[in-house]
Amino acid sequence: MDVCYRKRKALGRLEIGRGAGSGSWELLSVAPGMAEVVAVSTESLAGGRARAARTVLGQVVLPGEELLLPEQEDAEGPGGAGERPLRLNAGVRSRVRVVCGPGLRRSGDRLLVTKCGRLRYKEPGGGGGSGGVYWVDSQQKRYVPVKGDHVIGIVTAKSGDIFKVDVGGSEPASLSYLAFEGATKRNRPNVQVGDLIYGQFVVANKDMEPEKVCIESCGRANGMGVIGQDGLLFKVTLGLIRKLLAPDCEILQEVGKLYPLEIVFGMNGRIWVKAKTIQQTLILANILEACEHMTSDQRKQIFSRLAES
Repeated sequence: MDVCYRKRKALGRLEIGRGAGSGSWELLSVAPGMAEVVAVSTESLAGGRARAARTVLGQVVLPGEELLLPEQEDAEGPGGAGERPLRLNAGVRSRVRVVCGPGLRRSGDRLLVTKCGRLRYKEPGGGGGSGGVYWVDSQQKRYVPVKGDHVIGIVTAKSGDIFKVDVGGSEPASLSYLAFEGATKRNRPNVQVGDLIYGQFVVANKDMEPEKVCIESCGRANGMGVIGQDGLLFKVTLGLIRKLLAPDCEILQEVGKLYPLEIVFGMNGRIWVKAKTIQQTLILANILEACEHMTSDQRKQIFSRLAES
């Protein structure tokens, strides 16, 4: 990618011309104070190539990078001259089912990185060598609704037969009074403004209002619905939620040995916890919040002190 710089004194800003050798240029205006930062970033991207996804697993990726799947790499291997951007619709090659998770976006026949973070990969359920799920693991507090996510919401208003639920996104989600187990027109659920609702999204996209339900496809609640009045609700980062819900997470096992408790995790960064006493509830909430930045040895020391006391 060719890059050239020129200053326009009349406007007092730096203009960057960018092109791919085809003669077409795009001018980007940058404030004078950001000139050095842009120059360094542009020079690092100049001559950049699409990288193989398997070679950067667990590494930091930046927005704008293009990724290649193993099936689309040249025989020379990663970094060879035969590499080209990821093409999901290649007709000659065998089709590979690739799921793009958070932080990745499909733009035409390309797979672009949209968030800064570490690239993660999960193999398909069948155990095949191709396909799977790719996503970018990043630290953020802002939640974007995703279909199928189980979240904790707060009822903010009643509008006819629809409840408005705050889920921490850009707009509230809608919840029908029929979206509860055993609910009918005569037998309506007892939901009041301010109640905590644990449910999942059935509709979540950028063009429509999120829709939430408290039943599964078979009509059973399976633990979803109105959460008890007691307990404590607090918010943590989305990365900590994913860490606590991981199958190999030892934090919950250690916490469960301290006090008997009830706990609910929402993928929107909200945790509801309840213990026998208010003091135990506050201790558990503080431990879960602090575990994000603690090592395993530090956690063991804290749990041992609490067990002795």
